[in-house]
Amino acid sequence: MQRILTINGGSSSIKFAVFEEVGPERVLEGAIERIGFSDASLWMKGQGSDVFRQIVVPDHGTAVAVLTDSIDCGALAAVGHRVVHGGQRYSKPHLITEKMIDDLQNLGPFDPEHLPEELMLIDAFHRKFPDQKQVACFDTAFHRDLPRVATLLPIPRRFDEKGIRRYGFHGLSYEFLMQELVRLGDTAATSGRVILAHLGNGASLSAVYRGKPLDTSMSFTPASGLMMSTRTGELDPGVAAYLMQSEKLTIEQFSHLVNHESGLLGVSGTSSDMRDLLMRETNDLRAFEAVELFCYQVKKYIGAYAAALGGLDVLVFSGGIGENSAVIRARICEGLAFLGIEIDEKCNAENEPVISGGRVVVRVVHTDEELMIAKSVFSMLESKIDRDNENDNT
Repeated sequence: MQRILTINGGSSSIKFAVFEEVGPERVLEGAIERIGFSDASLWMKGQGSDVFRQIVVPDHGTAVAVLTDSIDCGALAAVGHRVVHGGQRYSKPHLITEKMIDDLQNLGPFDPEHLPEELMLIDAFHRKFPDQKQVACFDTAFHRDLPRVATLLPIPRRFDEKGIRRYGFHGLSYEFLMQELVRLGDTAATSGRVILAHLGNGASLSAVYRGKPLDTSMSFTPASGLMMSTRTGELDPGVAAYLMQSEKLTIEQFSHLVNHESGLLGVSGTSSDMRDLLMRETNDLRAFEAVELFCYQVKKYIGAYAAALGGLDVLVFSGGIGENSAVIRARICEGLAFLGIEIDEKCNAENEPVISGGRVVVRVVHTDEELMIAKSVFSMLESKIDRDNENDNT
């Protein structure tokens, strides 16, 4: 029976899972966390044993070595990678080739926060297992068919021709959520108006009309849209000019500020974790304001997307915050009865799959990006479209 390994890499962590093709079924999962820190760790569960240990992993290359020593990677049919940005060229899962690596390296300035680490992981696996098939699954692919008006940015036309446009991210999560709605028998997935809210450390919303993406909050980079754990989300471009002038910030320093020092962390001054802020907000005004700003922005996007959709049939909460925080869901939905959104307090408090009492169905759905990667890779292996992909770069 074929098995594949899925890799979901970040700047300081690697989440992984092993799937068997029937289902596909997850037989093992784990993560290497806090790469580059003194308290790095590996945890893994499945196949009859649980593992947790402190490890020394100064970089991603070392982390891959730890991972491949912990899993029988030689028995795998393929490795599937989550790649955040596919640019204009890559809009479906693709066998990783030398040409693709060159293309993604050229795309690096589009996403300096993610692509370098993702390419590092791909290269590390290739060095360890040079004959192993590797497949890239792109977070931008779900939004490839956005209406033209939703992709245009109001800057000179010549920049659009260079690929500076709205791409949208969290696509693997959104694709999974739409498939899950179909599995649940919700007809809105194919014929209705759906808003998907992926609320976690990274947070975004997507509007879907009759199964097709209509708009999404993240834009040219994942730093846009909603405020997040450490990202600003939408920001007046004049702030960039002002800070670079008054604070003498370099481009690199400003990028670090908007990606790693802002959002919940920046407003609260204490934590990027919503759970911490909810515990502190009663006695800490800054924590309270950070939570309020987050909920207010999500609420505004729901209203805007309901207008773009011409109404609303289903609202889905997902991601670490969306799936687990009844308080945040309630605050976001407060005052939205005019759209047909009414929360059943008991169902919401108990994290039921459906938490609504009004016309709009409000769902809580656990997302699964790793399963989405696994499905894509197994589909490629079965249909052998990877052979076609070597000659198809559209």
